[in-house]
Amino acid sequence: MSQGEEGPLYLGLDLSTQQLKAILVQSDLHVVSEVKVDFDADFGSKYKIRKGVLVNEAENGVFAPVALWLESIDLVLARLRDATPGGLGRIRGISGSCQQHGSTYWSRDAESLLAGLKWDEKEPKGLVDQLTDAFSHPFAPNWQDGSTQAQCDRFDAALGSAHRLAEVTGSSAHHRFTGTQIMRLREKLPEMYAATSRISLVSSFLASIFLGSIAPLDIGDVGGMNLWDIQAKAWSEPLLALAAGGESEAAGLRQRLGEPRLDGGGSMGAIAPYFRARYGFHPDCQIAPFTGDNPATILALPLRPLDAIVSLGTSSTFLMITPVYQPDESYHFMNHPCTPGQYMFMLCYKNGGLARETVRDRLPKPQGPDSTPWDEFNKCVLDTPALDLPVDNEGNPVGADPKAKMGLYFNRPEIVPNIRAGTWRYTVAPSGDLSTLQESKEPWDPKVDPRILVESQGLSMRLRSQALVEPRGASSSSADDDKPTLPAQPRRIYLVGGGSLNPAIAQVLGSVLGGAEGVYRLDVGGNACALGGAYKAVWALERRDENETFDDLIGKRWRGDEAVEKVDVGYRPGVFERYGKVVGAFEEMEKRILEVAKN
Repeated sequence: MSQGEEGPLYLGLDLSTQQLKAILVQSDLHVVSEVKVDFDADFGSKYKIRKGVLVNEAENGVFAPVALWLESIDLVLARLRDATPGGLGRIRGISGSCQQHGSTYWSRDAESLLAGLKWDEKEPKGLVDQLTDAFSHPFAPNWQDGSTQAQCDRFDAALGSAHRLAEVTGSSAHHRFTGTQIMRLREKLPEMYAATSRISLVSSFLASIFLGSIAPLDIGDVGGMNLWDIQAKAWSEPLLALAAGGESEAAGLRQRLGEPRLDGGGSMGAIAPYFRARYGFHPDCQIAPFTGDNPATILALPLRPLDAIVSLGTSSTFLMITPVYQPDESYHFMNHPCTPGQYMFMLCYKNGGLARETVRDRLPKPQGPDSTPWDEFNKCVLDTPALDLPVDNEGNPVGADPKAKMGLYFNRPEIVPNIRAGTWRYTVAPSGDLSTLQESKEPWDPKVDPRILVESQGLSMRLRSQALVEPRGASSSSADDDKPTLPAQPRRIYLVGGGSLNPAIAQVLGSVLGGAEGVYRLDVGGNACALGGAYKAVWALERRDENETFDDLIGKRWRGDEAVEKVDVGYRPGVFERYGKVVGAFEEMEKRILEVAKN
């Protein structure tokens, strides 16, 4: 029997909005088996859910039944046991990824019910049967919830401004963040809140089930609450008081939340007896801290400091690991889930793939049996020069009074910046001189828009991340003395999501954002978050001591050649600098549009 067939296994779980996934890996990160539960397909008729959630349209509320999750845990483990040769007895560690910002509310009976979980073949009762009374509220608010605008306004004002709130907690107030959710539920359902003994995030909820006791909040996930003072490494007393309804009530909320676990590794305890008896887990199987889905994504790579992930789906997300903490109300900072002193920087955009599809559909339809809907879009992108600015062989603009083009293309109201839906087109001198910035009143040739749209998405990311990167190639080591110093930019750009398959988009984003070591497409299937959880379990339980970092341990075992493909050179001398000259003008364009939108 080979080492792979007899060594320890590690389980990563991903409790997302629509599914619960489970993936097993060996110590060398090789995937052994994977299964899932689809909430709509498996439980839709029972819980009346659609896309994993229930919706209260009158209040913009979006939430999920906690009982649905409990049944899904039992079902996914039964499927995993059946899919794993030899069963689940080799699993030595469990961690996971869960949708960020959701919360569950435990009753006063929760601890005793969790501790009393058992499995009796003669009287079989699953998790949902044994934990019905463990919750003071049967529903968990979902990250899509939009019912907390009044609470968000009060959070933004609590410390003096939205910017100050971001400085303290890493983010300004957002509908989905847990602090505003707790505040609203306390005001709407005071009896429920009074009956709540503990409050968990979805990540600590799932860990609690496996642990058989209430698990602490995770240091990477706690940043999605607007309650945690990141630099002080402590709860913000003014924000606790706000959410709890007064200074005298702050201690009660703090007790309900408990103290977050600052170490993302190690074991919180052995798996509960219920799972050993029902599914054959080994008594020595340990439960490591679980984290949120965005932190888990950066673990699945694993992402190194100053690398960036650009997710190109219906919406767009920009993720970077950085030692620099420079918060702003336009984006998010959270603690790295495994590495003290590192932060996860995150930008979220509503207008991603949908905006690209809208511009694409204004173009002539590609013809021919082998054509794809993106052929004409890609041709327009590659045939249009950077900023639609013709240059000579030396990279200098040509023509009388040349103008660089920039624009915003928003199908939906945007988050970053907070601007209503619409399309705006501007021109500026190649130097970026703000006195030359002016709006173009007439639409451009539709063949220009594809390039300017993709550039605008990249320029927004570059504008907001430029303070976090550093010149590339400079080093104190003698081995690097002869390497040229490149402008400040990410080390690598990793593309994920549907748009990552488009070579034209990859080329433009590489030109705008840089990427000293290139642009890469990352393909881990649809299991990035579950893989991140599994890798976290491997690191948490196999590290030599607290000083062995996630990057050190997982980086040596991760086989990047199996998941990563280089798709573009990234940094292009001259072109990158050309975009750099107009970043300030791009920011001014946003400000002008935002000011007009306010009026």
